[in-house]
Amino acid sequence: MGKLPRIGVLKIGCIASSPLLEYTLDERAERQIEITTWSTGAKMDTASCMRVLDEARSYSPDLLLIVSPNASLEGPATVRKALEDTDIPSISISDAPSKKAFVQKGKESEESNLHPRQGFIIVTPDPMIGARREFLDSTEMVLFNTDAMKVLAICGVVRGIHSEIDKVVASIAEGKETTLPRVIIDVKTSLEYATLANPYARAKAYAALAIAEQVAHVTSMACFRASDPKEYTLLAASGHEMMRAAARLADEAREIEKYNDTLYRSPHATDGTIIEKTSLQEKPR
Repeated sequence: MGKLPRIGVLKIGCIASSPLLEYTLDERAERQIEITTWSTGAKMDTASCMRVLDEARSYSPDLLLIVSPNASLEGPATVRKALEDTDIPSISISDAPSKKAFVQKGKESEESNLHPRQGFIIVTPDPMIGARREFLDSTEMVLFNTDAMKVLAICGVVRGIHSEIDKVVASIAEGKETTLPRVIIDVKTSLEYATLANPYARAKAYAALAIAEQVAHVTSMACFRASDPKEYTLLAASGHEMMRAAARLADEAREIEKYNDTLYRSPHATDGTIIEKTSLQEKPR
């Protein structure tokens, strides 16, 4: 291995892809990479975004990961614009509403107008939370994200995200020119990354992902369209119940694979390559 890749992670607000992102790249703390993370917390205003971006730029990362809800909002968009004047390559990771920031209507993702040093990973099953004061408290927020993270992990999204990032990190380590991902991870793509052997497990995972995609439709109505407190509180609660049901389906899918001893595992080796196994007692190779 040549260069030790230096990766920065910029967290703006929170989606389910955010909390453990840096750990999915180095799950056993043995990989030959260096990672530093900055966060705006729940805030997404431009001033907060630029504050953490200044800190990230001083770190001089070889790759900057920017993860946020709706990357078309002013805060994340300002970060991308500011990065155009640097030589730092970046990958934005965001949810379905971000499509309008990256993909021209009626065109494929690779035809976007992004700067050449910027890529993106859009995760359509990463849903919006039901952020109404009458419904959402800290406990509910954690539970929702726990359910959403379970769906993303079991049903292939987590593996899809780190696989795309791994390709870039490998190029950096080898001193090669990097090709940044410009991909949309949807239900079909996620299922391919999930690598589930049993057809019933695949069916349950598909159902979990499809429900997760629809959660955002319900919670966005709760947050932005409904004005009657009784209506938007019901909608917010409904979206969270959908997410809980999706998490149970995802958990059932994983249990089927465990019972059959066909659960696919893909740990990182020290040099960052992926090694694989299915049977519990075999060694990854």
